[in-house]
Amino acid sequence: MQKMEEDFRSVFEQLYGPLLAYTKTLTNNHDQAKDIVQNCFVTLWQKRPDLIDSPTLKQFLFTSAYNSFIDLYRKDQLKNKIFDELKYSMAKESLMEEVSHVDHKIQKLKLVVAKLPPKCREILLLNKRDGLKYKEIALKLNVSEKTVESQMRIAFKKIREEFKNDKQFFVIIFNKLSKHIDY
Repeated sequence: MQKMEEDFRSVFEQLYGPLLAYTKTLTNNHDQAKDIVQNCFVTLWQKRPDLIDSPTLKQFLFTSAYNSFIDLYRKDQLKNKIFDELKYSMAKESLMEEVSHVDHKIQKLKLVVAKLPPKCREILLLNKRDGLKYKEIALKLNVSEKTVESQMRIAFKKIREEFKNDKQFFVIIFNKLSKHIDY
């Protein structure tokens, strides 16, 4: 038994460094390479009666290291694929919830705009949907700019009241999406 341990120690001392260097070139990770080499020597120790005097011992260790690397690589690829699929699924679900939430708020905005007094609604739509400036609206409707400002103030106040618990909605949805909504 002592001869076998000495032979094993001799093989370990001769091949550990070259095997570690080879494995590091595969993994680009010192700690992973050390783990793989350690496992190769554990396997060698377990199979020592059959391999310790074999002329293919070096080939066995290097092949074992390569195969261990391939196994580790495949596990990492599978793990990465699973994580990527999970991230995609979560992002898709989150987006669908957000779209549903935005659709609900757009419907609510349409109802609020529909409840505005007719002149107030017309002025708001000319500004937000059609992109007309206050002066252009005043000329088109034959009213003063002050009237347009006043009607816009009334419209914004009523919309703010309806969305008072959702400050972000007013800024984001109304300013960016109202131009693309048919009222």
